[in-house]
Amino acid sequence: MAELIERLFGHRYTPRGVSYLLHRLGWSPQVPAHRAVGRDERAVGLCRTEQWSRVRGRPSSWARGWSSRTRPGRT
Repeated sequence: MAELIERLFGHRYTPRGVSYLLHRLGWSPQVPAHRAVGRDERAVGLCRTEQWSRVRGRPSSWARGWSSRTRPGRT
């Protein structure tokens, strides 16, 4: 983008300057989604629901505690 702006308008910008400029114009960077050719969407969906439910859930031994050395104030 910086090279294109320089060629078209004769102004030089750093990559960070281009980022600021585009943000001020309301544009956001878009990252292309790279997908494997042999990707099985059904298997990915199953994995997400099964694995993430286990990851998000709290372990059975989890108990609330206070990590600070001082006690919390009363409300």
